[in-house]
Amino acid sequence: MFNFIDLGNGLINVALLLVILVALVVIHEFGHFLVARRTGVKVHEFGIGFPPRAATYYTDKKGTAWTLNWLPIGGFVRMEGEEGESDDPHSFVRQRLPTRLAILLAGVGMNILLAFVIFTGIAWLGDPVANVRIAHVQDNSPAASVGLTGGQPTGASDAQGNPTYDNTGDVITAIDGKQFLLFDHVDQATPSLDYLRSHAGQQVILSVQSADGSSRDVPVTLRTDTSQGALGVIIQPELVQATAAHDLPTAITLGFQRTVDAATLILRGLGDLIGNIANPPVAGPVGIVGAIGQVRANLPPVYLIWFIGLLSANLAIVNALPFPPLDGGRVAVSLIQAATGNRIGEAAERLVYLTGFIALMALLVWVTFNDIQRLT
Repeated sequence: MFNFIDLGNGLINVALLLVILVALVVIHEFGHFLVARRTGVKVHEFGIGFPPRAATYYTDKKGTAWTLNWLPIGGFVRMEGEEGESDDPHSFVRQRLPTRLAILLAGVGMNILLAFVIFTGIAWLGDPVANVRIAHVQDNSPAASVGLTGGQPTGASDAQGNPTYDNTGDVITAIDGKQFLLFDHVDQATPSLDYLRSHAGQQVILSVQSADGSSRDVPVTLRTDTSQGALGVIIQPELVQATAAHDLPTAITLGFQRTVDAATLILRGLGDLIGNIANPPVAGPVGIVGAIGQVRANLPPVYLIWFIGLLSANLAIVNALPFPPLDGGRVAVSLIQAATGNRIGEAAERLVYLTGFIALMALLVWVTFNDIQRLT
């Protein structure tokens, strides 16, 4: 039977992805625009979306037309002499190499800056913490010896047939004074339990919050044999929603670290992609739509904001790759032209960009095909 609710959610997810991508690309293009204007390069048009043109809503005093276009898949800046020869001294092609490189890389810089601002803002205003609630305490375990308590059995079972418990168990909020910030451990389902396993046989200090709201610090010596867990507890499958606010210097440090992590994450993904192109371990548009749907349906809004920061950092790094027609590819062509005395003809340059564009589109189609295969 056709499910209109699933269709509606799917359309919302697609629309949300388009809005996010258009915003990220427009911010990227605004970086090109700002530096071009700053260096005196003539900008004919700043477009939101791709042609055909829907409307020109403003023309500024320097002659730049600000336009809306029908295809909602990004944006663009059209500069004088950007794709060919021009005799205008204010054209892109007539600028010195450092100026051209600065314009080309400004979009990458804007996306990195946006990711940094998002990650810093989250750390400053409300950083999600991966607290865990104890569902059950094993008999004769370190947890039982120090009086930790789990929830009460509900009499029901989960999908795997395991008994379920209510939310009256103790919550572990920190270990050895360390809070486990979720966005610093996105690759770990339960970072606090990973910490306990790594300290098997040692004494740790658990910060624990009881169901009545009271808090206490509990010293406990963990088991050496971790086959049943170093602490001897079963935890609830959902993390407890909590946040930590940091002072601004700490938030800036965390924002910088997370921006670097997001940037290197895409680089590691590209390495995996090259090594396993037959079954690409990366997500294309279909996979991203699915991820947005999961975040939107199951998590607080801060997770979607974090995801936008992650996409912005990824967009920056992808655009910086030395592959035509990306910004990094155009930088590479500019450097080669400078090294060879501009002996690369305009026709050859356009052929390089066209070949690169076709290759990128083919890769996108292949990744999207694999996204669909995973859904079926």
